[in-house]
Amino acid sequence: MLTPAQEQVIAATAPVVAEHLNAITQRFYPLMFERYPEVKSLFNQTHQQNGGQPRALAGSILAYVQVRQNPETARHIMETVVNKHISLDIQPHQYPIVGECLMEAIGEVLGDAVTPEVADAWGALYQELAELLIELEEQRYQEFEQRLGGWRSTRRFRIEKIQQESSVIRSFILVPEDGGPVANYTPGQYIGVKLMIDGEPVHRHYSLSGMPDGRSYRLSIKREPHGLASRYFHDQLNVGDTIELLPPAGEMTLVPGDEPLLLVSGGIGQTPLLPIAQEALQQGRKVAYLHAAIDAEHRAFATTLQELAHAYPEQLSVVTVFEQDDSGDYQGRISDELLAKHIVSGERCYFVGPHGFMSAVDDSLTRLGVPESHRHFEHFGPAKALDIA
Repeated sequence: MLTPAQEQVIAATAPVVAEHLNAITQRFYPLMFERYPEVKSLFNQTHQQNGGQPRALAGSILAYVQVRQNPETARHIMETVVNKHISLDIQPHQYPIVGECLMEAIGEVLGDAVTPEVADAWGALYQELAELLIELEEQRYQEFEQRLGGWRSTRRFRIEKIQQESSVIRSFILVPEDGGPVANYTPGQYIGVKLMIDGEPVHRHYSLSGMPDGRSYRLSIKREPHGLASRYFHDQLNVGDTIELLPPAGEMTLVPGDEPLLLVSGGIGQTPLLPIAQEALQQGRKVAYLHAAIDAEHRAFATTLQELAHAYPEQLSVVTVFEQDDSGDYQGRISDELLAKHIVSGERCYFVGPHGFMSAVDDSLTRLGVPESHRHFEHFGPAKALDIA
């Protein structure tokens, strides 16, 4: 707990820190990677280069400063951070590394403004945040470890089957190498993957694209031309090869209730929405499933959706939008007019895809009167506001 004097310093200096937070986080990562190269593998370097990761860190720090006086709210807004940390197996001994480098970055950016009193107060604030995250993460680690088929840290899985879903997407069916059961997860969640590529550890997380079955996990991965991990999956891994998995995580899951759903995906964004659709259909809820792809060759899970439409003819409607050919239900892009045809009162809307796609869908739903509380989305990379250009 911060002292009254430290609280006064935080209140007085927070606007200055917030003003320079992007510069601080941009300095923080190179400094940390230089001093502690062993943590570099935990971060997708593409997100470092495009600024996504520094912006996400800055947003998390600023959000915590704004709500920390309300512990329940602070715990809630830190859920996204906790989920990402779970998928990376972040441990308590790593927090002092972050604290050291973050405080030095603050000092470098703000210079003489960082007096000993300011450094002490912000150091105490970071320690408070670190203790909160460590507590929340340990609760999650213990809870998952105690499930049937659960584990702590990494567990080795073998590729049992590979399925080509589209011209650029493959599914990998993974079963535990030890032959034991597999813990269930909540549809919509993702899972951490630890790979060894050219002798170097690489961490990624991918959505679980199938329904829980107690024996396997399914990852459906798009091959990105410059994606280190996705090219490794597509070009080098075969049936029988093994990889390490971390516990499932993620908070974009089906909100309990009986409201109808509008699920809107772009490209690989189908991966978390497909199991959400299946769960909702099993609960008797109506689902409108809109999917946008470049063309028919880039559309994945067509057979699965046809089977679901046959099994739930009164509940499920599937709409395809292809940008470059006319073989779908619509050609072009998802528009206000198209969304309006499938929105009903009280509906919950879930949407996932590239950032620009999600931003456009979110804007459309806002114009169409869908309240923010009924709009749910998830980033495949670092979280950021949808209105960031």
